[in-house]
Amino acid sequence: MREIDTKAYLSALREMVREGHDVNLIISGSSMAPFLIHHRDTIIFGPIERPLKRGDMVFYERPSGQFVMHRIRWVKPEGLYLIGDAQTETEGPLDPDRVFAIVKQACRKGEWINESCRTWQFFATTWLRVIPLRRIIMRMYSFVSRILPAR
Repeated sequence: MREIDTKAYLSALREMVREGHDVNLIISGSSMAPFLIHHRDTIIFGPIERPLKRGDMVFYERPSGQFVMHRIRWVKPEGLYLIGDAQTETEGPLDPDRVFAIVKQACRKGEWINESCRTWQFFATTWLRVIPLRRIIMRMYSFVSRILPAR
């Protein structure tokens, strides 16, 4: 299997977005679980064509040069505050100029969805409101999923 440099790859995808293209990417990492799962789900992201808002999933580059996809928790005058769906710590403020793409669709569990779907809306609204309870909810989910038979 051939390995590629992640930073170089994502830099190339960012350039495609700058040229106006939408891009597909298989999820890598666990920060957006339980909404998006590592190597199971795929996203389509592209140019930002409207003002960013709470709940949007965006791609940005940290000052360290690391590329990250997280959800916007708050939009404030001093910048954006972001958080992964599996996280309890908010990052920010981030200069909005560091955001280079917005997630437009996701293939979750084999089904393509967008912001009009209930599951998407749940994570963009309700899941953001329960940040202090996320660890407890995830532990309960993990426990229940181990004892119940898979469907």
